Amino acid sequence: MIVRDTPRRREIFLILSGSVVPRILPNIIGAALWALLVLVLDRYVVAMPQISIAAMGVFGLSLSLFLGFRNNAAYDRWWEARRIWGRMVSDVRSLAQELRIFAGNGPDEEYILTRILAFHHLHRAQLRGDEVAETVRHWVGPEAAEQLMQTENSPNAALRDIAARLREMAEDGRIDGFGQRALAERLAAFPAAQAGNERLLTTPLPFVYSLLVWRTTYLYCLLLPFALLDSAGWFEPLVAAVVAYVFFGLAEVTHELEHPFRKQANSVPLSAMCRVMEISVCNALGRDVPPKLEPVNYVLD
Repeated sequence: MIVRDTPRRREIFLILSGSVVPRILPNIIGAALWALLVLVLDRYVVAMPQISIAAMGVFGLSLSLFLGFRNNAAYDRWWEARRIWGRMVSDVRSLAQELRIFAGNGPDEEYILTRILAFHHLHRAQLRGDEVAETVRHWVGPEAAEQLMQTENSPNAALRDIAARLREMAEDGRIDGFGQRALAERLAAFPAAQAGNERLLTTPLPFVYSLLVWRTTYLYCLLLPFALLDSAGWFEPLVAAVVAYVFFGLAEVTHELEHPFRKQANSVPLSAMCRVMEISVCNALGRDVPPKLEPVNYVLD
């Protein structure tokens, strides 16, 4: 995720970190060159057919509305992913407080909190393929880590271990019935969050939306030079490049926000949020607190 203040005026056109310009630059250059070719042919070779600028305006307005609709849908996915992980951070802190209330300080508290950290790291690996084996071993030990990672749904395996420990605590009288119920309700929030993230991961926006957006954007940029022959003159390539930047850029941003867990500059910072959970757990257990992850070149992972 990009973390930086609003750029100064002199920086606006120079910033590339987090920008979509490097990815759409071939489209921008192609649109400008195509417009230049149409203009040169019209001026020096043969009169090119012209399209009403009003018709292209209606076309552009329709494309803008559709791009705006798709951008809103994609941003909703990104924001929902961020809200789910925000609730997970809150639930980890609440779980630590409830364990201190109902179970006190001891091995049960450490067992449950370290496995809830293992759950989140394993879930992070499930969402975007991060390598978390060493991190999980650090929190739960090599033997328990290997057992967790050998299961098909390793995050859920960590939650099952916690559920089994809560049952053992209740049977041995280390927590009462009310504490067991409160902790069970808190634990139920984690698989619900996991399911929500899996839904976002496995159910992208319908492909027909992407296909329609890209086809229409290319078609608009191909036709636009024929509408600018009289009105733009030799500025036609510049106008075509700006229009391509707007439409292709918005389409690329939408595509990026549609996938909030991918390894990209504007994705949800899963590693940083897992570190926030580690800090909360270490505070609860009285351990040395790891440093907070900071943005690197304005990108927070």
